[in-house]
Amino acid sequence: MSMRTASGTFDVQIAPQQPDNPQAEAAGLVRLSLDKRYHGPLDATAQGEMLADSGGGKKDGAYVAMERVTGTLDGRSGSFALVHRALLRDNVPQEWTVTVVPGSGTEALAGLEGSLRISVRDGQHHYAFEYLLD
Repeated sequence: MSMRTASGTFDVQIAPQQPDNPQAEAAGLVRLSLDKRYHGPLDATAQGEMLADSGGGKKDGAYVAMERVTGTLDGRSGSFALVHRALLRDNVPQEWTVTVVPGSGTEALAGLEGSLRISVRDGQHHYAFEYLLD
């Protein structure tokens, strides 16, 4: 089994969400919904949620997110989950990781492992997905 790479673009819509319990409200974290459309070898839609904290400033902070991706990867159908983590310094992501949740692959994507790199160029989101799949 060798590492493969799939690269393309994606569109994302992010919308603020309200805390849904007293503990979430007390935490003061920003909660956002994610709605994505991946294009290219990863032809899929994704929905998820993000939690963010500004660290008391406007340019620094951190976020975590989870999303469920459903569609095809190099022609193989199924779904899988991604977990995100990043620190922000002067609005620049640092220590940014987006990883396939172990055991989350379904159907022809069962056993999927890998990580996704995200970049934004000229306002367009790009992904490079390095993955292993039997």
